Amino acid sequence: MLDRDLADLYGVETRVLNQAVQRQVRRFPDDFMFQPSKGEFDKLKSQFVISNFKKS
Repeated sequence: MLDRDLADLYGVETRVLNQAVQRQVRRFPDDFMFQPSKGEFDKLKSQFVISNFKKS
C-alpha cells in the first residue's frame, strides 16, 4: 500500500499524511513506512507497465 492509498483511505492529502508521520514518528510502528533508495525506486518504477490503448 502506498502513501497515496493511505491518504485516500483517511481522506487527507498525501503530503499531510507524510508530514504527520514525520512529526510524530514515535506514534507509528517501525515498519509502518519506508523510503526506497534511488536504485530501488528506479527498479520498482521499471516494473510498472502503463498501457495506452483505446477501446473500440
